[in-house]
Amino acid sequence: MKNTRRAFMLFAALGFAALSLSTPLRPVKAQRNGAGGGSSPITYPETKKVDVVDDYFGTKVADPYRWLEDNDSPEVAAWVEAENKVTFAYLDQISYRAQLKDRLMKLFNYPKVGAPSRRGDWFMFSKNDGLQNQNVWYIEKGLDGTPELLLDPNKFSADGTSRLGAGPSWSPKGKYILYGISQGGSDWNDLYVMDVATKKPLDDHLKWIKNGAGSWRGDEGFFYSRYPEPEKGRELYSKNEFQSVWYHKIGTPQTDDELVYEDKANPQRFQNVNVTEDGRFAFLYVSERGKGKDGNALSFRDLSKGDKTFTPIITDIGNDSYGVLDDVDGKFLIETNHGASNGKVVLYDPAAKTWTDVIAEKSEPLQSSGTAGGKLFVTYLKDVTTRAYVYSINGKLENEVQFPGLGTAGGFGGRDDDKFVFYSFTSFNTPPSIYKYDIASKKSSVFRTVDIPGFNSNDYEVKEVFYNSKDGTRVPMFLTYKKGLKLDGNNPTVLYGYGGFNIVTNPSFSALRIALLEQGFVYASANMRGGGEYGEKWHEAGMLHVKQNVFDDFIAAAQYLLDNHYTSTPKLAIGGGSNGGLLVGACMTQRPDLYGATLPAVGVMDMLRFHKFTIGAAWISDYGSSEQSEAQFKALYAISPVHNTKPGTKYPATLITTADHDDRVVPAHNFKYAAALQAAQGGDYPILIRIDTKSGHGASSTTKTLEQQTDIYSFLFENLGVTPKW
Repeated sequence: MKNTRRAFMLFAALGFAALSLSTPLRPVKAQRNGAGGGSSPITYPETKKVDVVDDYFGTKVADPYRWLEDNDSPEVAAWVEAENKVTFAYLDQISYRAQLKDRLMKLFNYPKVGAPSRRGDWFMFSKNDGLQNQNVWYIEKGLDGTPELLLDPNKFSADGTSRLGAGPSWSPKGKYILYGISQGGSDWNDLYVMDVATKKPLDDHLKWIKNGAGSWRGDEGFFYSRYPEPEKGRELYSKNEFQSVWYHKIGTPQTDDELVYEDKANPQRFQNVNVTEDGRFAFLYVSERGKGKDGNALSFRDLSKGDKTFTPIITDIGNDSYGVLDDVDGKFLIETNHGASNGKVVLYDPAAKTWTDVIAEKSEPLQSSGTAGGKLFVTYLKDVTTRAYVYSINGKLENEVQFPGLGTAGGFGGRDDDKFVFYSFTSFNTPPSIYKYDIASKKSSVFRTVDIPGFNSNDYEVKEVFYNSKDGTRVPMFLTYKKGLKLDGNNPTVLYGYGGFNIVTNPSFSALRIALLEQGFVYASANMRGGGEYGEKWHEAGMLHVKQNVFDDFIAAAQYLLDNHYTSTPKLAIGGGSNGGLLVGACMTQRPDLYGATLPAVGVMDMLRFHKFTIGAAWISDYGSSEQSEAQFKALYAISPVHNTKPGTKYPATLITTADHDDRVVPAHNFKYAAALQAAQGGDYPILIRIDTKSGHGASSTTKTLEQQTDIYSFLFENLGVTPKW
């Protein structure tokens, strides 16, 4: 789930007063087995229960915390305030928390510069001096020119929580940029247009946009997709339905925009239009993930002929995806998985309606493809690491791009007349560097590197291991740690995973993770089924009725770390966000005895009702639906974290994290999970929930990121028995 919303009162004085007067507090003894030692009493709010029961195919399911879904309620706001008060009281007792934050700030305080994009002689790129809340965008004439400030998102809001939600994207001739502003981390974007020459925004302002910005048609206007204006007060958690495509002409109000495409019979469908670089063709994509996987219908207009209707290429929304890369003399280069689960590139002739393979399917999954400088750039995965190749437009292999090691590479985008392209390379112990690839010479050179003060990549080891899951499936996992690690079972360890939606958990670098590694932590990243590490078949092996395979893979990863003496149960934490939050919640409820701490973030915790909020119905493709069939209901009921907490169970120390503007996985999932866990806890370890404000499915600013990671790491150190030394 890569996308997300909701607004409610977090600190309503009236609501808090009502809670204080009417709701008793329940003391729980919470063992703090870390540097603080001893035990500290925690008093949780006594979350009320309501008499709500749903009938699923004859099975009665109680939902006592349904009231926590009402985000506009002062009572919910009061509950949030009370829970945060408990959580921050606990965190405030950790003596080294301020030192830890200072260390994270120092690790994160280095310049971060993005790869440039080009229009004519001008290049646009992003830069963050170190601790700026948002990246700043610059333009320069030539790669050695003097950077000029173009757009500073730090000025979007006084507190730095409004951010660039989409773009910026150049118009074809570079006259304008189009960009979106997200407030408080929400997935909603307001679109704006800036004149590049004057560096001033125009009056154009478009609302109710999610999932991208727009696609330019010349420098005169652009296509974009929007939703109807939601009910006031429910913008962050009401269902997103009836997306439609519009055309906006520069200098006109949104009310004058031209409706390009809508489908009133299918409210859950996504529809987007993209224009080819030469401006000749516009392609309409229609998908509905709730009914298929990643499949889409595809149609086109020949804009050079003034077409006003779309000519269909693919009419059915099934399991096959089709993405247009470019047009070649009126024929279309398309990446597809039709008849090729690992992906391939084909050429479609709209006149003859014929398909020709350009790059055939390989044994490794195709990860990305695109054109630049008259060439095709294609990347593949081999055991979760990137391989990149350059082909002629007709599919002849010309070169393999050589990387400095095993890791993750991305980029390679460009325009038809480019002489070079940029790409980035990173790994768990290698900060991301930007490389410039010269198309004619087929050579790469370092364009920009990262220097993190005090960090030496040679101090750390990265290795990939393979382990067997419950059913014997061979699963890869990356381990990162200080060189000289002793396999004595005493190493604090964080096991991370995602496992869903065909998403790959790539080897990647985090400066903040250094704060763990330098304290002797092992960082383990498991690549379970459900992801795209080995193509669509790997994805299918971890979705719908076999979603349990993902949890079995993750539990087996934990067992591998224990059996091979990397760590022990009191020293092992598991973490993941979004679908990965579901992963942590499910594995914790299934095997609470296996972990010393759990860190579920913004997780999908109520698997029976996820489809009722914002974008949730799109996840039915991976999860199924509790309302569509009895078999799907039973499969979801068996894994749903909210519904599988068991009173009296000794659960490990848990810090749940969510945020008030998460409109992708609404906070109610985590509210209900926290309430259920606190009520069920039969052990001595804390069950806490940290609810951020003006933040969304991810942190909305650098400040928010550092605050959140400080608290998560402090909780980890405290509950895994680590005394940090700086």
